[in-house]
Amino acid sequence: MHPNPVFHDADTARNLGYARERGFGVLALNGDDGPHISHVPFLLSDDGTSADLHLVRSNPIARLGSGPHKARIIVSGPDSYVSPDWYGVEDQVPTWNYIAVHLTGTLERLPQEAMRDMLDRQSAAYETQLSPKTAWTTAKMTPEVLEKMMRMIVPFRFAVAGVDGTWKLGQNKPEAVRLAAAQQLGDSGIGSETAEIAAMMRALDHT
Repeated sequence: MHPNPVFHDADTARNLGYARERGFGVLALNGDDGPHISHVPFLLSDDGTSADLHLVRSNPIARLGSGPHKARIIVSGPDSYVSPDWYGVEDQVPTWNYIAVHLTGTLERLPQEAMRDMLDRQSAAYETQLSPKTAWTTAKMTPEVLEKMMRMIVPFRFAVAGVDGTWKLGQNKPEAVRLAAAQQLGDSGIGSETAEIAAMMRALDHT
């Protein structure tokens, strides 16, 4: 997380909402031989107190035992390089604007029997966003094939103990300077989802 408090102006509800909408992050926890990292989809509960996820059985994190293990889920949003020339004022330096939400807590393995329900809930959460497509469900699979695949994955629950977010959108710059950078960034930015972060920089004036 960026140390400047000006970039931590989003409240817990906004950070949780963003993490829930993205639904994908980096799960990180310590092992005996160093950090373990895994990129995972997750399903955040309505109240934001827990996130359900699954790992392939051979994943090093799944092999650490049932837990609970101290862990973190890092949810990355759009990001972009910002050239100092875009500000239109002197004595500026290059920077990188970005959004990131960190969920801290503990990871604990669930009974294997929880896997089917979790898979159904996760797939339903994603499939319903693809309307008017007919939603995929596990009922479409051959039961024997589904059972075999289910044995290869392990259900986990991440208990959320802390939420923090960095929304680095140029809040530390005068409005005209920030908007000038947003215009250039949206047209020719370097990064990921640059048009989206440019729009967020502009939207600061309307929040």
